[in-house]
Amino acid sequence: MFWEDSGLFMLDIRLIREQSEQITARLAARGGESHLRINDILECDRERRAAETRLQQLQSDRKRISKEIGQRKAKGEDTSSVEAEVRALGDEVAKLNEEAALLDARQRDLLLQLPNLPHEGCPVGEDASANPEVRIWGERPAYAFTPQSHVEIGERLGLFDFERAAKVSGSAFVCFTGAGARLERALVNFLLDLHTREHGYTEVSTPFVVRAEALVGTSQLPKFEEQLYRCERDELYLAPTAEVPVTNLHREEILNPEQLPIRYTAYSPCFRREAGSAGLGTRGLIRMHQFDKVELVKITTPEESAQELEKLTADAEHVLQLLGLHYRTIELCTGDIGFGSTRTYDIEVWAPGQQAYLEVSSCSSFGDFQARRMNLRFKDGDGKNRFCHTLNGSGTALPRLMVALLEVYQQADGSVRLPAPLHAYFGSERLG
Repeated sequence: MFWEDSGLFMLDIRLIREQSEQITARLAARGGESHLRINDILECDRERRAAETRLQQLQSDRKRISKEIGQRKAKGEDTSSVEAEVRALGDEVAKLNEEAALLDARQRDLLLQLPNLPHEGCPVGEDASANPEVRIWGERPAYAFTPQSHVEIGERLGLFDFERAAKVSGSAFVCFTGAGARLERALVNFLLDLHTREHGYTEVSTPFVVRAEALVGTSQLPKFEEQLYRCERDELYLAPTAEVPVTNLHREEILNPEQLPIRYTAYSPCFRREAGSAGLGTRGLIRMHQFDKVELVKITTPEESAQELEKLTADAEHVLQLLGLHYRTIELCTGDIGFGSTRTYDIEVWAPGQQAYLEVSSCSSFGDFQARRMNLRFKDGDGKNRFCHTLNGSGTALPRLMVALLEVYQQADGSVRLPAPLHAYFGSERLG
């Protein structure tokens, strides 16, 4: 695998050494078996450090003996036995170097598979049923008719075509057509303008294919390789989210404190294989292999990280408020947060045609987890290099936002009335 040679950081090994019991307990709160790897990591670390200590001693001995050989030769004395000792030391050094390299690689691989620590304030729970509701905005719309699903609305109004998309690319892809394609473009422009003009983000347009090191940096690799589209010939991957190229823009840099916080927004198509999803049992736009999204990314100091997460979530919520869409915000518990996240808020919009809430944004803080893997640091006021904190969230994902708009604003006559903020972008007040 391309990522196997990456000499990158993960969880701080010093922290694991010094607080192994606390680390184990916090990982256990996630569920699964990740906490069981701590003993393996510590054992590997002990062996690696012992090998390095022995190497240092051998190199010191070899240097000392080599100096002794020079002194004996200067006196005309026989040095054959001492030279044999140096050769034996050299053989042992070579063997230990190989052993230390293997142990170093094993420790790195073990650490790369270890998820982030849940934040101390993260709700403890086993699964999504334990996620507390943080707030709710607006009310569910009421209708004098039976609301239709976005699939029925879209097919009637000619907004998208799943069958022809399947002929081109297979199942779980879509071709937006006519007003549907125009609405998608209108939403992208609306979101980018909102986040740059009102929320203070800088727009960037990054490549849609990324190197393996970038995916290691944001923790998609090695954990989620089976969910990625890989271009083997070019040793590149299709980006599963703009989080990957945007967060990695500053990898291996040392930032000045005056640069922080950095706030980026970017549009990108997202590509996800969704392992095992050949028969994605959800009809429509809700779950697809390719979808568009406007992403929000922040790079900040540890001291400002918590505040920036709240602001990030508020920025994503503001999208739904402007569009008049009822939603709820929940905080993910320890058993439900993502692999790299330390704390996450999910924003779920109400879709009456589904009679369900749909996640349109997941706003996460990663602490220094990603920054360690990317070696992304900043110089603090004391001149010390410290790891940054990274955050990201969807601002928002387009397919489910479109689902909500079509289903919430459907009219009895079969048309869809668009909310006022989209009129200028779309060029009309209605679909159909």
